[in-house]
Amino acid sequence: MLQSSFHVRQKSEECPSSSLQDTIVRLTPQLSAGTESSTMVVSPPHSVRLKYLSLGVLVLQTTSLVLTMRYSRTLKEDGPRYLASSAVVSAELLKILVCTLLVFKENNFSVRLLKEEIVNKPVETMKLAIPAGIYTLQNNLLYVALSNLDAATYQVTYQLKILTTALFSISMLGKRLGFYQWLSLLFLMAGVTLVQWPTKSEGDTEQKILSAGSRFVGLMAVLMACVSSGFAGVYFEKILKGTKQSVWVRNIQLGLFSFVFGLVGMIVYDGQMVREFGMFQGYNTVTCTVIALQALGGLVVAVVIKYADNILKGFAASLSIIMSSLISYFLLEDFNPTCVFFLGAVLVIAATFLYSKERKPASGSAIKV
Repeated sequence: MLQSSFHVRQKSEECPSSSLQDTIVRLTPQLSAGTESSTMVVSPPHSVRLKYLSLGVLVLQTTSLVLTMRYSRTLKEDGPRYLASSAVVSAELLKILVCTLLVFKENNFSVRLLKEEIVNKPVETMKLAIPAGIYTLQNNLLYVALSNLDAATYQVTYQLKILTTALFSISMLGKRLGFYQWLSLLFLMAGVTLVQWPTKSEGDTEQKILSAGSRFVGLMAVLMACVSSGFAGVYFEKILKGTKQSVWVRNIQLGLFSFVFGLVGMIVYDGQMVREFGMFQGYNTVTCTVIALQALGGLVVAVVIKYADNILKGFAASLSIIMSSLISYFLLEDFNPTCVFFLGAVLVIAATFLYSKERKPASGSAIKV
């Protein structure tokens, strides 16, 4: 009987996600923290179903998070809007709780593993303070970006995390890129430049100035998120290389620091609003959905990503950009595509596939994002 194998391999950061992804989502580097690869054998028909299921989950998670976050930041309602810093703290708390439950389940509801890995290894745990702080900054920046940019523009621009991850991988890990990878980075920069190219807009001068100012703030937020995503992902890979800890334990360690940093940031920057209206001001169903997607979406991707090869992830990123553009245009009505934007998006999508193109082992080690 034919069999196919899927391997969990070493990668560095989207989550972003912050990238994750960034940005984001930040579990991609965590999955890649180990040096050993796990293999699962499945039959070809089952393999195909899992691949398409993985594709659907990746597209749904990426697109739904961006669109709901954008919608929540532009929704007009009575009373104060929810605080982005509060949402980041809530998401981290929810993630810690879920990961703790998963660790308990894997270890017959024993706290021994958590004590050994977190309490008894303070030096190893403290190493995660730096990426946790950067990820917290990145998550806050993404709220700023989607408060000032439409979902489609954000999705395309945030693909610059591929460039930052590649550059940090070269400088910090000594990795080398092949011809297709360098070509993809050129396509990526050209595509993002075209997407951000100013276009003529109707309306009075004051409105144009406000729109340009808001777009600039959003662009700066995305660029800073891309830099932080790339650095945190590569740093995370570097300090965790050779460890065999569970992905859930790593998320608890990261989450604890992120929760503390996020709480401090909320008190420093939004302390007056919190004292006046409370931490959960402006929370509604949409806000809770955003928090749940941000906290749980990355965990879902962490489980699913082992079935997704680089080509599949390229398809997921491309479909997410297309879906975000369509929904932004038809439903949110905050996006007016132009020929320049279309050309830029095509270049970025092409860059995503080129960067994931496999190279021969003799040409050096490839960086996969």
